[in-house]
Amino acid sequence: MAGIKSKSEREKMLSGEEYHGFDGELVAMRQRTRRALRDYNSGADAAVLEELLQYKPENLTLIPPLQCDYGEHIKFGKNVFVNFNLSALSCAEIEIGDNCYIGPNVQLYTAMHPLEPERRNKAVNFARPVKIGANCWLGGGVIVLPGVEIGEGCAIGAGSVVTKNIPPRSIAVGNPCRVVRQLDEKQ
Repeated sequence: MAGIKSKSEREKMLSGEEYHGFDGELVAMRQRTRRALRDYNSGADAAVLEELLQYKPENLTLIPPLQCDYGEHIKFGKNVFVNFNLSALSCAEIEIGDNCYIGPNVQLYTAMHPLEPERRNKAVNFARPVKIGANCWLGGGVIVLPGVEIGEGCAIGAGSVVTKNIPPRSIAVGNPCRVVRQLDEKQ
């Protein structure tokens, strides 16, 4: 059909479709991100972080080092504190709500790969967004897997691997992470 524009690999990536990871536009974006990360992680001012994210976060404290592949896909709410060593595989959007605390060595993953080695070897990728609601606390070493949503007001225990959505106002721990208590319950 004439006039129908096919999606770019970036558009496919952000919409959760399969995409080719070595597409020229995506490679250039990752290279730009790496240059900005090198500057930010070696003590550059907040302007470098704004360039990396492509917006100005409101009252964000993000202690280097930070590692990510596409900084512009990470959205921080207001009054967020992020401790050392955040790793964010941001092939899809990562949204962190207002007033969140992120412990050291937290890993937020959106990137996914086919199980079949033949498809992986052809650089087939796909991604699912991660969403962390407002007023959450993720303890040190938490890993959040692709497609997971953590509801508002949750506390996720250190070292947890979050494989499924966590309902709002939950305390959740473990590998795999599971809800151990709702904050509105009496102890």
